[in-house]
Amino acid sequence: MNSLANLPKQNELFDLLTQLCQVSIAVDENSNITWLSPAYRTLIGLDIDTDYTGKHVEEVLPNSQLPRVVQSGKPSFVDLMQINDLWCVVTRLPIRNQDQQIIGAVGFVFYDDIDDLQPLFDKFALLRQRLEQDNILRSSRYALEDMIGQSAAIKQIKRQALRAAQLDTTLLLLGETGTGKELLAQAIHHASPRHHGPFVGINMAALPESLAEAELFGTAPGAYTGADKKGRKGKIQLAHGGTLFLDEIADMPLAMQAKLLRVLQEREVEALGSNRLEKVDVRVIAATSTDLKQMVDNNQFRADLYYRLNVLPIQLPPLRERKEDIPELSQHILEKIQQATQLPVIALSAPAIEWLQQYHWPGNIRELYNRLERGCVLAEGKTIEPADLGALDDLPDAGPQPDDSLRTTRQQAECRALHSAIRRCHGNKTEAAELLGISRATLYLRLKSCRPSRLEK
Repeated sequence: MNSLANLPKQNELFDLLTQLCQVSIAVDENSNITWLSPAYRTLIGLDIDTDYTGKHVEEVLPNSQLPRVVQSGKPSFVDLMQINDLWCVVTRLPIRNQDQQIIGAVGFVFYDDIDDLQPLFDKFALLRQRLEQDNILRSSRYALEDMIGQSAAIKQIKRQALRAAQLDTTLLLLGETGTGKELLAQAIHHASPRHHGPFVGINMAALPESLAEAELFGTAPGAYTGADKKGRKGKIQLAHGGTLFLDEIADMPLAMQAKLLRVLQEREVEALGSNRLEKVDVRVIAATSTDLKQMVDNNQFRADLYYRLNVLPIQLPPLRERKEDIPELSQHILEKIQQATQLPVIALSAPAIEWLQQYHWPGNIRELYNRLERGCVLAEGKTIEPADLGALDDLPDAGPQPDDSLRTTRQQAECRALHSAIRRCHGNKTEAAELLGISRATLYLRLKSCRPSRLEK
């Protein structure tokens, strides 16, 4: 097969490209750069003297869509995007030889003399803003850099995720509750060629079965009593051009699994109450904390769907298997909590860090976040102590003991925590209960066991 790099008169071709547009780039059949115009280097801030020929385009432009054009053979016309806060019009075309085989792709970027398109840019930006505000369309909030930690397990996950991001195929994320599966899904979307498209997530466990099909596949006009007369797009249609994240996929009803399989195999979706198939372009990332293979063996999950989802499985480690990451992860979370709540900057004491690394973490990172948030609220000194994190809550009840026993110490710590929460909430016991993660009734019950003098201090 003729390679783009070996085509005759290649330099003349690229000279012509430079004359035809302001910015141009070309890659071969392996997505390696064969041409990068000086104007393109200037636009994206690359060194003007470095030779990038032969480098994979994603080494230079991590989110380039040219590999997708090479793989699919389909052009991408008039893509509106911002490069360094400058509105641009981007067109990408596959290049074929005389036998119609793909031998590369070329991209053109225009950004000068396009004032007539400014109203279109403004409408495009306004539409994205409205969709994002309505939580219909949202770009991913997280990147791979947001996966905090230097453990071998996390480094391996990042390597797997980066490779998976470039392969436009279905992914299955496996891991216990609270290990960060949605964060990883968003990070993969962010690193993929689809990063300009929407990231649409849906938690199957949170949907009543009666509403799940309409929410996922959409509804035709008047599909059922009370349905929108104009019809309604489902999450799959809203994810067109981007990524659909199906969390807790094990909770998807069996009747819906066949329809999802069709989406994965045929790239077609049929809305509820419709007899028309609609083409969709979505990349599906599914996640579960359940043993899907066991469910297949128990006839609780379709085997064909399981094998279609399990093309690229990624296993997220529980927090107890990456305890060396806890100090760095805790610091990162504390900074986020303090920014969100405007609470004073506070650090973990050495005993608190030691306790965090010894704890078994059944709730993983989600539990770590909750405990640190609690610590920020309850800490009365300059540092967060183990008791502020709830360390005493996890100790067994040792039964009747002397006044200076573990039970007394625990009760005193609990009373201080209750008192601190009430004070921070300006006496509002309902808000105090929410901060402590307990019900209002439980708060009053525990207050009865505290001596009044202790609460009045």
